[in-house]
Amino acid sequence: MLSRRLLRVKVAKALYAHLKSGSDNLKASEKNLIESIDKAYDLYFQMMSLVVEVAHYAELRQEIAKQKKLPTYEDLNPNRRFVDNAVITLIANSDSVNDVLASRKLSWSKYPDAVKDVYNRMVEADFYKSYMAAPVATFTDDRRFVEEFFTWLEEDEALADIINEMSLLWTDDYGFALLMAVRTVQNAKRSHTELKVLPKFKSDEDLDFARTLLVKTLVDYEDSQNIVDRYSKNWDVERVVFMDSLIISIAIAELTYFESIPVKVTLDEWIDIAKYYSSPTSSTFVNGVLDKIVAEFKESGRINKSGRGLL
Repeated sequence: MLSRRLLRVKVAKALYAHLKSGSDNLKASEKNLIESIDKAYDLYFQMMSLVVEVAHYAELRQEIAKQKKLPTYEDLNPNRRFVDNAVITLIANSDSVNDVLASRKLSWSKYPDAVKDVYNRMVEADFYKSYMAAPVATFTDDRRFVEEFFTWLEEDEALADIINEMSLLWTDDYGFALLMAVRTVQNAKRSHTELKVLPKFKSDEDLDFARTLLVKTLVDYEDSQNIVDRYSKNWDVERVVFMDSLIISIAIAELTYFESIPVKVTLDEWIDIAKYYSSPTSSTFVNGVLDKIVAEFKESGRINKSGRGLL
């Protein structure tokens, strides 16, 4: 399922695009946000199908090798452990995966070279060699191999670049999608005839969280920017980049409009996001300013949290 962290990043990107474009169409920006969230979920299925496509490519190579004029013993008797992997077969035959691929028009048909290149890199990897050389392979071994495949892909920069080319909305979603794929495979059982895919959201509240965070940040943007300016006076002005102030504005909206989210969670999430999506020193600045804002809001009663441990 899509994490709250990913949803926060999607909101930040949608707000950045809205404000930088000078748009006054809130509905359009909200629609773009939802589309971006939907596309992130699409990437999860796109990546799930990749291991199937790589296995199909491997099988095709084996069939071609058998047709040689002078095939070797290995050509005629290939090691089919990867091709016949039980978990890959489960993914390939699962309607839960195939129905989404078909309805969302997701496939690797336009990227055969990407599939081939992943295969070529995979067969040189230690996890593949160990799996193929083992004397036997149980369902547990098959599952572990597929988990390792998706984990290994996290470091595949070449494929990550192709994913970004496939859709601009997939920028930065690569790692999230692979993590979802790993979690899905971990739940696979020998007795299953259908793969249990992860839902898009953990709860119905998640989409409302993202949409409300976007809207409330924009509605209160001028006011929150004035607060940021007030607490930025002791900082070098050059360090106060646009993304820093935007992140703080979103954090202010989350602090004030979401009673069930602990203050610490909000601070930790946005400070961490600042590390990756703004300047190298942003987390220190965002942390310092938010600490002062939280102290002020608590004193004024602007932060109202319900439940133990939320402050």
